[in-house]
Amino acid sequence: MRRDVFQAIADPTRREILNMIATQSLNLNTVAGNFEISRPAISKHIKILMECGLINIKQQGRERICEARLEKLNEVAEWIEQYKVFWTSKLDALETFLAKDAEESITSQSPSTPIVKSAKIKTKSKNQ
Repeated sequence: MRRDVFQAIADPTRREILNMIATQSLNLNTVAGNFEISRPAISKHIKILMECGLINIKQQGRERICEARLEKLNEVAEWIEQYKVFWTSKLDALETFLAKDAEESITSQSPSTPIVKSAKIKTKSKNQ
């Protein structure tokens, strides 16, 4: 099965694995030791991350070391950028509309319109 980066980051455990190894390479046992799930489950997550190209496993002596390859996340960033441009333009248009609407409502108010102030009503207290 061919997997993509979006499938890999869809799972919170895989995102946490990426966070752990983003700044430093760790051996598989250290990675697995940080989770309360079985080692076979962690191995499945690691395999998916490898298939997507987000991590690399290197053999160092008897240990297998996980290294992050975060450049693959650029695919996600590029996809998000499309929607950022879309929503930025929509929000800018909304801001312009609201500013124009507010300006029109201020200028349309007649100066002869009386301003009503709220009156305070005195109430008798229980002590009187």
